[in-house]
Amino acid sequence: MLTEKHISTIDELLPLISDQLYNPELDRYRGHYLYRGIPDSSYRLVTSLTLNCKGHKTALEQPLLRNFTKYAAIDDPTIERSVWRQMILGQHHGLPTRLLDWSHSSLIGLHFAVTENNLDDMEKRDCVVWRIDMTELHSMLPKKYLDTLARYKTTICTVEMLESITADLSEYDRDMGDSAMIVVEPPSVDPRIVNQYSFFTVIPSSMTDIELFLDRNTSNTVKYVIDRSIRWQIRDMLDQLNISERLVYPGLDGLSKWLARHYFVK
Repeated sequence: MLTEKHISTIDELLPLISDQLYNPELDRYRGHYLYRGIPDSSYRLVTSLTLNCKGHKTALEQPLLRNFTKYAAIDDPTIERSVWRQMILGQHHGLPTRLLDWSHSSLIGLHFAVTENNLDDMEKRDCVVWRIDMTELHSMLPKKYLDTLARYKTTICTVEMLESITADLSEYDRDMGDSAMIVVEPPSVDPRIVNQYSFFTVIPSSMTDIELFLDRNTSNTVKYVIDRSIRWQIRDMLDQLNISERLVYPGLDGLSKWLARHYFVK
């Protein structure tokens, strides 16, 4: 079941930013949760491929990847050998893909939730942070995927591990149907991926409603709806904690975005 929680004060943020589970074997605290921040609470969990190609996404996905690879191989010839690397590199640079971005950091999730291209919109709408449990999602995987995770003694799937299971999108879709998805940790091809603590869910083509899947099949999914009245307060708090574009988009572009907001006049 999907749980929806509303946050209208800073104090109510604590459960979101302190999500951790005690591991008695390690005597340490570890989190299995991933977060996705969205600046408008009315937006649904939908891939960029679906938004861009709509009902033709299945037919257009392969041409998109093929043409991206044809030109992107000039910079990175290795992507020709892996559809997963093509997809991740494309997603990183704005190509419509079946991937959904997540972060292992709740603060990074909050950053994206309380960030607007037009800062005048900050107090016009509520925002949202989604939380999913990657161990819960991986418990639904087909046996050959679970066997690979067990062999590596991990709950986190890398691109190399996924490549060892299947190199074919059609096989992945047959394996998953509409009842499972895998979470992949991308390779550290860029400081942005590292700083954002990035992960991706690989959405099967048959899964037409991601939120319905999560509602029917998971127990630990939470949708945190954050009231518009505290968005600026959270935004300024995150900036003071150095969770800003300076970290998320290292370089002059990120610096300029952070400074523009710092000097924005409400």
